[in-house]
Amino acid sequence: TGVLDVERMWQINVAGTARVMEAVTEVNRTADDGIKQFIFPSSVSAYGPDLPAPATEESAFGAHTLPYAIHKKESDEVVQQRCTALRGCSVYILRPHIFAGASVENYLMGAFRGTPNGKGARAEQMRAAGKRLPCMLPRGQQYLDNKIQFIHVDDMARLIRHILQREPETQRLTVLNVAGRGEPLTFAKCIEIAHAKLVRVPGKWVMRQVLAFLWKQQISAIPPEALPYMTGEYIMNTDRLHRFLGPEYEHVIRYTVTDAFADSFKAATPA
Repeated sequence: TGVLDVERMWQINVAGTARVMEAVTEVNRTADDGIKQFIFPSSVSAYGPDLPAPATEESAFGAHTLPYAIHKKESDEVVQQRCTALRGCSVYILRPHIFAGASVENYLMGAFRGTPNGKGARAEQMRAAGKRLPCMLPRGQQYLDNKIQFIHVDDMARLIRHILQREPETQRLTVLNVAGRGEPLTFAKCIEIAHAKLVRVPGKWVMRQVLAFLWKQQISAIPPEALPYMTGEYIMNTDRLHRFLGPEYEHVIRYTVTDAFADSFKAATPA
């Protein structure tokens, strides 16, 4: 996500996914004991930023505006289209919600933490002084009431390990929405947990202009194209994940949505 050239991002994210699948196909064509499992980490963002109901794995994709989300949608579609060519390989598409945890850096966590993660001198000065940017939302109760989910990165790692350690599925493609246990959080509750200062602006247009200014000045690392994903509601139904893991569910997905988010505000433990 540190890549800013959109065409280069597409080549890495979408074309790169296709090349990897071509490589798996070739290995499995020529080797007796080839690759048995292929796990592709997609994203909730592929569904789009404003959903009328929790997305199931069959929900239509509606990603727009944010290049990261559009590329996740297109990469996900590439995997779906090409999975049958992988010759004896079980394919898993995991669609995680926003990653959380003390070590995680992404645009939404940056918004709640208020970290001036831009590459400019001003951002560096602010970080050195321990200054936080306020959390910004348009006026209107609906933006505070919007719900969001998180998945702890450790739980995502446990899920991938679980898949690799179990027998490959007999079906060619398995798609799973992935989020923490329990209920979603509202944006208002996230702001409270983060101890963030909230600034309300007159509307989405003004918020985008502020994001664009902070981005252009290299103060913030939040692209203005992320606006729809900061002002919409997009949560997922994870019943299929629960069934897939069965009695292992709480052993693999150990963090609730709330606990995963709260852990993001603890000091990261040095590796």
